[in-house]
Amino acid sequence: MSAEEPVARKVVVRGMVQGVYYRDSCRREALAAGVAGWVRNDLDGSVQALLEGQATAVERVVAWMRKGPRRAIVEEIEISVCEPAGLVGFDVR
Repeated sequence: MSAEEPVARKVVVRGMVQGVYYRDSCRREALAAGVAGWVRNDLDGSVQALLEGQATAVERVVAWMRKGPRRAIVEEIEISVCEPAGLVGFDVR
């Protein structure tokens, strides 16, 4: 059985998601799942992330992002399919 082809997803999360340790918690979830990419706060109050890795691992992180850390209130999540770019590691920007 061959390894899954990598997938990439851009995720935008809106709600009370800044100032609640969302980015650092997301980084920990991504690293635990073996997902590469980055997460950052945006000026409009949302959090954006680019996730890349095996589909099951990326979906695991996306599922976590729908809820976020304990203090977050996720009101909306937008997911876009992207072309994998061979990212390595996971950065908080």
